[in-house]
Amino acid sequence: MDGGPRRARLDAVPAARPTPEPPRRRSDVERNERTLLDAAAKVFAASGVDATVREVSAAAGVGMGTLYRHFPTRADLVVAVYRHQIDACAEAGPALLASAPTPFAALLEWLHMFVDFLGTKHGLATVWSGDAAGFTALHEMFLDRLVPVLADLLAAARASGDVVADTGAYELIRAVGDLVAWTPQDPDYDVRRIVTLLVTGLRQEQPHPQAPEAKRPSNRPS
Repeated sequence: MDGGPRRARLDAVPAARPTPEPPRRRSDVERNERTLLDAAAKVFAASGVDATVREVSAAAGVGMGTLYRHFPTRADLVVAVYRHQIDACAEAGPALLASAPTPFAALLEWLHMFVDFLGTKHGLATVWSGDAAGFTALHEMFLDRLVPVLADLLAAARASGDVVADTGAYELIRAVGDLVAWTPQDPDYDVRRIVTLLVTGLRQEQPHPQAPEAKRPSNRPS
């Protein structure tokens, strides 16, 4: 017994088609986006995130229509720049360890790059006004990506004997961030020089202040 009509029906069922791969982005689209992000980062570093999108499109050498096709709103552009810079900083850590003459040189160069990145961050909170959760998520992504990178750089510098201070990566990244906070609109403040002084201090043991001695009881009559 061969199944007759039932087998014919089963044979007639078409074979499942493979799921098509999502279309790849055209190389010129990706190139335009990278050009816009790099230009926007420079404009925001110089003028803050309040800079006009026209300034960004001019710096990138593309039309306004191209900019808006990639980033329909200012917030979209600012957040994309922020994420782009985080990715660049994260990728730079291992690359610098592989190419710099010493781990300490890699650490210092990375922190200078981090300073430049923070220059694009001024005014970011105003872009997220009314969306505290979104701003918090972006800040957490910043810490999750960059603190481990700095920890690896510090560990390599310690292993080579270049760094002896016991400062942690989170503590250092916060300290550099606080120094950069004073940068805007102060031409007499060279934040890279100050960060270099800070990092150079990691090459020596840090003094541990002694607790104040307890007051001895006085023998004088009251």
